[in-house]
Amino acid sequence: MHRRAVLGTLGGAALGAGLAGCGPPPSAPAAAQAPPLRWTMVTSWPSDFPGMGTAAKELAQLVGRASGGRLTVDVFGAGEKVAPFDVFDAVADGTAQMGHSAAYYWRTRSPAAPFFCTVPFGMTALEMSAWLYDGGGLALWRELYAGFGLVPFPCGSTGAQTAGWFNREIRRPADLRGLKMRIPGLGGEVMARLGAAPVNVPGAELFDALKSGELDASEWVGPYDDLAFGLHRAAKFCYVPAWQEPGTILECTVNATAWNALADDLKAIVDTCCRAVNESMLAGYAARNQQALAQLRDEHGVVVRELPRDVLAALRRASEAVLDDLVADDPFAQRVFDSYTAFRRQAMAWAALSDDAYSKARR
Repeated sequence: MHRRAVLGTLGGAALGAGLAGCGPPPSAPAAAQAPPLRWTMVTSWPSDFPGMGTAAKELAQLVGRASGGRLTVDVFGAGEKVAPFDVFDAVADGTAQMGHSAAYYWRTRSPAAPFFCTVPFGMTALEMSAWLYDGGGLALWRELYAGFGLVPFPCGSTGAQTAGWFNREIRRPADLRGLKMRIPGLGGEVMARLGAAPVNVPGAELFDALKSGELDASEWVGPYDDLAFGLHRAAKFCYVPAWQEPGTILECTVNATAWNALADDLKAIVDTCCRAVNESMLAGYAARNQQALAQLRDEHGVVVRELPRDVLAALRRASEAVLDDLVADDPFAQRVFDSYTAFRRQAMAWAALSDDAYSKARR
């Protein structure tokens, strides 16, 4: 499993071939004859990071090919042009025309932002896409980001992750007390309410931090990325389910001024390419995660454990309290929360009779 694996192996090549037909015909009108545009994309991931980093490159390639070279996008990984957590501001102020990141990093801009990425005990990747595209979520997202001069697009998903890797066995809620765990965002706040000590450690330092005892546990992504980082060699126990990130959606942001200056067909190409990457990245993770899980089990003897019911119940109660506090003083965040939770309620009712029921039937 090489970290430099590209998303092209996840089905991007086939998507690119199909999208090539979106390019302008030889007889395109004057808009197609305008000078070609060259955009900069900044990201929150290393350029060669499996899945997330390579998705940004795939998006740029698809846009370039589908536009027939009329819109070229140069991709810069985390730290190459701006710091990982400066992507939002860099695109908003025009330092870059495009960014690839995750909305839950921007909670300090708005408490509503995490709902457009993932929240504890939230929706699956499929449910998130349904809410965004067909349940009013994307309209709310764009209403929020318009105030910052940005236009957001869903652009990639890891699907369900794991609860993390632990050097301490978790049998009851009390086992979380004092646990030094790398778990950012709202998940970290939830863990803190149960007595854990969330720690913010860069991904590149996770292995050494777990191995040295600086950390007792860490969540990262899922089997594919966790295997690439060698986390199975630094921690004893891998736990599921991913209560903290059940269906993470990534974002492409476009500077609103740059977006408004685009010809309509180029806007359609950017939108279609983001949708393509959103789908292909999820499919890629589904394929690579199962392969990596088999390797972790068969070659490395990893035993994946389920968190006990009472631990999950405690995490759920704490999550509900964190989300209630998150939106309490922000009317727009409350609007997003109401839309999100209403859609999740219906999605759960259908999932119980569809995906969940079938999963039980085929076991």
